Amino acid sequence: MNQNDFRNLQFNLSGIRFWLTLLLVIWLLSSIGLGWLVKFSFIVLSLLLITPVIAFIGFRWWLKRNLVVDQCPVCGFESAGINGTQLRCPSCSEQLRVENKKFYRLTPPGTVDVEAIDVSVKQIED
Repeated sequence: MNQNDFRNLQFNLSGIRFWLTLLLVIWLLSSIGLGWLVKFSFIVLSLLLITPVIAFIGFRWWLKRNLVVDQCPVCGFESAGINGTQLRCPSCSEQLRVENKKFYRLTPPGTVDVEAIDVSVKQIED
């Protein structure tokens, strides 16, 4: 039996099938007038790529304006907090509030906060 017989001739169309399908889709879109669909898909793709960049830049701007790094008024430990929030000092566990780029100690109403001053003692001899 001859393998080169005309009845056994087969064509390999797997490589051409992709290009014919692509050409058919492009021809169909151009003939129907669905250019708006292609433009819309490009706009959506562009927004999906640009939105995270804009969000990252906006978040850094917001963080730069609202992140406060200061020392605890009780123990002097330096920590960070968001402006307008409350937090606990990681060192002494004192409740703090962050206002106007500074840490303030949270105290119950009526509490007087006093700073002690060390006074040296002099002995007077008689």
